[in-house]
Amino acid sequence: MALNDFRLDGKVALITGGNRGIGLAVAKLFGEAGAKSVLTARRDNPEGEAELKAAGYEFDFVSADARDPETPEKLIAHTIEKYGRIDILVNNAGVAQHGDTPDFTDELYEKIMSTNLTQLFRFCRSAINPMRAQGGGVILNVGSISGVVTNVPQNQVAYNASKAGVHMLTKSLANELAPDNIRVNALAPGYIETDMTAVRETNKEWDSVWRAATPIGRYGLPEEMANCILFLCSPASSYVTGAVLIADGGYTTR
Repeated sequence: MALNDFRLDGKVALITGGNRGIGLAVAKLFGEAGAKSVLTARRDNPEGEAELKAAGYEFDFVSADARDPETPEKLIAHTIEKYGRIDILVNNAGVAQHGDTPDFTDELYEKIMSTNLTQLFRFCRSAINPMRAQGGGVILNVGSISGVVTNVPQNQVAYNASKAGVHMLTKSLANELAPDNIRVNALAPGYIETDMTAVRETNKEWDSVWRAATPIGRYGLPEEMANCILFLCSPASSYVTGAVLIADGGYTTR
């Protein structure tokens, strides 16, 4: 395998949830690998955008609510209008909330499912025909170990169900789209140092349990997840589709 297989020169990526955490780390690494990116999130991150600009990476940020049914089509169209094509779609936008099931409201359940699964489906659907027309592409969905195992000590049935749905959606699309030269894979991160796990700072019990359940003994870094995503979106993984890559420091081995 040549190191050039990890390059993305001339490629155009759309990254949802691209303003922070894993999404921003992906934008930085894709830029280093030669790609142009359109980043989207509900809010911008001036500091993150400044870092991308200082590095000389070509990108565009669009503020949008991924849960709006019209957003996926609009952002796919914007990406193509801006850069002429869409080679890579990284579905990273998501939300995590915990709670005992009897206390879960319909509104909270719908928020989690629509953010983590429904909008992701819409982005995938909107990207298919443009990718078909240009001869192929790559879709990378960010799932979670919570779609593989149940987490402790917190209860999070809706989040777990949404991420399991992401994994099966990924596999189904991979089978459907392989004849069109569109690869579809997922990354299932463990506990990563992002805002999504910020509860660890005030809930020391959860923090100690999560660390103890992870053989490597620490949280992962957004940059480590970006490395995995680059592999799955680059020619280096040209024979990989329908895979769910678990990157969890060994959490799911116990």
